[in-house]
Amino acid sequence: MAFRFFAQNKTASVKALLLVLFLASALYVFRHTEVGSYLSPERLTHLIHTAGIWAPLAYVLLYGALVCLFVPATLMTALGAAIFGAYWGFLYVWIGAMIGASGAFFIGRYLGRDFAASLVNDRLRKYDEAIERNGFATVLYLRLIYFPFTPMSFGMGLTRVSFRDYFSGTALGILVGTFIFTFFIGTAKDAWLSGQWDRLADPKLFLSLGLFVFSFFIPRLVQRLKVWRKLHLE
Repeated sequence: MAFRFFAQNKTASVKALLLVLFLASALYVFRHTEVGSYLSPERLTHLIHTAGIWAPLAYVLLYGALVCLFVPATLMTALGAAIFGAYWGFLYVWIGAMIGASGAFFIGRYLGRDFAASLVNDRLRKYDEAIERNGFATVLYLRLIYFPFTPMSFGMGLTRVSFRDYFSGTALGILVGTFIFTFFIGTAKDAWLSGQWDRLADPKLFLSLGLFVFSFFIPRLVQRLKVWRKLHLE
């Protein structure tokens, strides 16, 4: 039975196998070999600084590539804030994250979607079609609740969600979290370097922490708004 299934879905099975090998290799190389030692903040910072005026470009491309190789996005996010500061760091982190999210999506879509579709039965097809119909809202919701960044990026490529909905949902969904994280780290770094620890009492810093806590309630508020609109429209 299994042999017949793979024979009928030969191309899709080969692509899926390549996807599994790609992800497994990336995880093994960066976590269990000396290559992983090059991902230390010190070495990455030195590498980016050597790019000179091209440092922002080097950073966003490196961010995108490492996300596709299953390196935690939080590492590069923290690094971007520390190197470029709160505001420029936010911009470069957001661009790098979008490059990585897009790359991971296309890898998942090209290598895994056909195989995933062949496994979908009648029950799962309903969920697959629902994700396609509500792609933007689904992606936005998962990004707002801080669903693991890289697994979600690859996983969405396996669904029927359109890239347009995925891209726009991700672009909007990571804005708040990215700004809060980069602003907090950037401000803390400036206080550390200047020795002006009173800067940690900056109202903006407390505002960022407040926004971070509030961001966890955004999905619930959106859900209640949808229910409220449904009740009043009916």
